[in-house]
Amino acid sequence: MRLLIVEDDPLIADSLIKGLTPLGNTVEVFSNLREARSAMAVGHFDLLVLDLGLPDGSGLSLLSELRKKGDVTPVMILTARDGVAERVQGLDLGADDYLTKPFSIAELQARVRALLRRSQRRTDNQLRFGPLCFDPASGEVTLHDERLDLPPRELGLMEGLLLHAGRIVPREQLIDRLFGFGEVGPNALDLYISRLRKRLSGTGVRIRTLRGLGYRLEDDVA
Repeated sequence: MRLLIVEDDPLIADSLIKGLTPLGNTVEVFSNLREARSAMAVGHFDLLVLDLGLPDGSGLSLLSELRKKGDVTPVMILTARDGVAERVQGLDLGADDYLTKPFSIAELQARVRALLRRSQRRTDNQLRFGPLCFDPASGEVTLHDERLDLPPRELGLMEGLLLHAGRIVPREQLIDRLFGFGEVGPNALDLYISRLRKRLSGTGVRIRTLRGLGYRLEDDVA
């Protein structure tokens, strides 16, 4: 998953990175609304963890802007403020969940998994397509019921394809998921696509390239 965190406290931001990065997540952290707006304007995120008390304004303003534009990205409000009126305001503006500081990382992780399940209309944590199954909670991928050990980037690529199995995933979206805003060579994604294709060869599932559009995980009927 690709997660966006807007948090101006460096210690809390660091704990969020350490808690949410495992299992192939790409986590981008920004400390103010201006940077967060710029990031969301150019990239796709699966979930937003949003602090309210930011240096350049309230996180509620960003939440309101997103919902007015029809952006349904799941949003978890994370704040030290625990007043009932403010929680109600955040939820009424379209927040999907609300967690006050201090918090347990384990609880945060569980709530994030629940929000992602809900947004993808899944009843459990697992993503399935044919003989493939991926459990984001454990990071385990199985193929024909046998464990498939993948390094982090291939795991992130597998997840990105499984989230849209049978549909085209734009190349740019996969690059964002795997590399975030870091420097990336022109053929970096191709390398990981090639590696994953080799693992799937002869399994009944393939990664199809649609030139100019992206990639699609589909049944191998050939």
